[in-house]
Amino acid sequence: MSKKHRKTDRRQKAGTAGVTKSPDRSVEDARRKAPSSSLWAAATAEIAGIAPALIDAHGPASVAAADGIVTVAPGSRFDLAKVDADADGGFDKDWAKAALATERTRIQALQEKLYAERQRSLLVVFQAIDTGGKDGTIRAVLEGVNPQGCTVASFKVPSTEEREHDFLWRYHQRTPGRGMIGVFNRSHYEDVLVVRVKGLVPEPVWQARYGLINDFERLLTESGTHILKFFLHISKDEQKQRLEARIANPDKHWKFDPADLVERKSWDAYQAAFSDALTRCSTPHAPWHVVPANRKWFRNLVIARTIADTLDAMDPQFPEAVAGIADLVVPD
Repeated sequence: MSKKHRKTDRRQKAGTAGVTKSPDRSVEDARRKAPSSSLWAAATAEIAGIAPALIDAHGPASVAAADGIVTVAPGSRFDLAKVDADADGGFDKDWAKAALATERTRIQALQEKLYAERQRSLLVVFQAIDTGGKDGTIRAVLEGVNPQGCTVASFKVPSTEEREHDFLWRYHQRTPGRGMIGVFNRSHYEDVLVVRVKGLVPEPVWQARYGLINDFERLLTESGTHILKFFLHISKDEQKQRLEARIANPDKHWKFDPADLVERKSWDAYQAAFSDALTRCSTPHAPWHVVPANRKWFRNLVIARTIADTLDAMDPQFPEAVAGIADLVVPD
C-alpha cells in the first residue's frame, strides 16, 4: 500500500479491566451507627476505599495520537507557530473520507460498551480560534453515536449565576458521569484565553488559573474520567477564507458574528495565549493534542482515530449477565 493510502493503527491495548470493588461493609455499618459529628470521617473512609480501586482497575489509557497530530510534550515550551496548519499527513482525501466511516463504527461499538459498563467516562475537549472547526468536527466525528451516552456542552459568555461562582464551577457541572462520553465545545481554557486577551480579569488572576486547571483535570482523571484535549489549529489565511464564505452564503449568516472581525485583530495575542495554555497545561494525565485543521477531512479522520484508539485502550466490557439468563423462557 502506498504512503498516499497508508493506514495507521496505533491501538495500544490496555490490560484487562478489573471491576470496581464495592465499599467495605464495615464502612457502611459505620455510616449507619456514627453520630452526625463523625459522618464526615465515615464518608472520607468510604472515599478512600473506593478511589484506589477505581484508579488501579481503570487507570488512564496510554495512547499515542494518530499520525499527523502533534502532542505537546509535558514540561516543554511549545510554539504553535511551528505547526503547519495545512498538513495532511500524506493521506489521500477520498481514502481518508472512507476511513472516517470505519473509525466512526469503532467509536459507536466501544461507546455502547462504555455506557453498559458504567465504570469510567471520556471527556473530549475542543478548543480553537473562531472558525477553527469545533462544531464541524463534533458533528463529523460523533455521527451515529447513541445520544443517550453522549453529551455536548457549549460554553458561551458566563451567565450571572455562573459569574457568582468560581471560574471552574460551570465546567465541573457538565463533566461526564460514568459510562458517558462528554464533549466540551470550548472549555475551561476560555478563562486563560479570551479572559486574558480581553483583559477581563487582572493578570495575577488568570496566571493562577493554569495550576487550578491542572488540578481540576487531575481530579477528573483520578476519579475515572479519561481526558482528550484537541486544539484545532488553522492559519490566519484559512480563517479569512472561512469568514468570507460565511458572509457569501445566506444559509451561513446565522453562524457569522460581526464581533469575529474584531477578534481577528487580536490574532497574535490569541496565538500567544494558546501557546502558553498548551505549554503550561499539557500534563502526563491530560496532554494537549494539536491538530492541523485547515483540511477538514484530515482533521476529522485523525481525531476520530484518536478517540477510537483511546476507547479501545480503555477496553470497556459489557457487564456479566445474570446467571442462568440463557435458560429463561418468555411466557406466551
